[in-house]
Amino acid sequence: MKRWGITIPLPGMPLTAHRELIERLPDLGYTDAWTAETAGTDAFSPLLLASQWAPRLRLGTAIVPVYTRGPGLLAMHAATLAEVAPERFVLGIGTSSPVIVSNWNAAEFTEPYARTRDTLRFLRSALAGEKVSEQYPTFSVQKFKLERVPPKPPQVMLAALRPGMLKLAAKEADGAITNWLAPTDVPKVRGEIGPDVELVARIFVCPTEDRSAARALGRMLISSYLTVPVYAAFHEWLGRGEALAKMHELWAAGDRKGANAAIPDEVVDELIVHGSAAECRERLESYVDNGLTTPVISVLPTGGDPAEQVEALAPR
Repeated sequence: MKRWGITIPLPGMPLTAHRELIERLPDLGYTDAWTAETAGTDAFSPLLLASQWAPRLRLGTAIVPVYTRGPGLLAMHAATLAEVAPERFVLGIGTSSPVIVSNWNAAEFTEPYARTRDTLRFLRSALAGEKVSEQYPTFSVQKFKLERVPPKPPQVMLAALRPGMLKLAAKEADGAITNWLAPTDVPKVRGEIGPDVELVARIFVCPTEDRSAARALGRMLISSYLTVPVYAAFHEWLGRGEALAKMHELWAAGDRKGANAAIPDEVVDELIVHGSAAECRERLESYVDNGLTTPVISVLPTGGDPAEQVEALAPR
């Protein structure tokens, strides 16, 4: 494996307790540590710590919403990480969802494709040290210039699910970040970006041989994520529209329990990696075999020690 990533922080483990594990990640075979940003830690703070604990790791955000920070503040965050982890930081940006953007952060979720494109173009200029005065289609910036320009601008990748955003990522960014896909879905996504663009994907891994427990947890995650319109459209495009139709019908009717039960075992097994550590590693490798550049493990809570699970899931 050229790249093998882990999502930090781990569930149920205090952020300050991660140091020993993160220091060991490169020796275990991990190349990357990535963060997410929903309602837990922010995306940047764990990476700032990791940059000092494990100087060999590549660090990335997957992803930071383009709506919840102003363009200038987003550039400042990225420049700070690029300074402390030179040539090892990747800024992953994306639209996030209306719940996170509007319901939780009081921002307006409008024109997601255009806002992402405009933010990417602004960041390219700002992180190169240019003074930016520009009327973009979705926002305006006047006379912004970073006071601390990173020695080398960080890579910027885009969260992308369907052809439009995937093509934008391939044309103007340094790669595409996706999630909620099976190994057999990777070729279709890869087909939109071409063979040479880095493709990162967060993969949910439930390292337990209790298949009933893994599927129950998987169903809860699938119903809460894939009912979001952008993910529903993604899986319609991938060909799961019919398999997930009953879930969508019951969810829309307010029957959460019924929606969970309506998700076929086959869909859960496609989208959630579970089983023994060896089975999980084999499944993760199949993503790479199908064209994924960078698998990023997101360990789901099973009641086990998450640090031990990360060690067991290390590449062999």
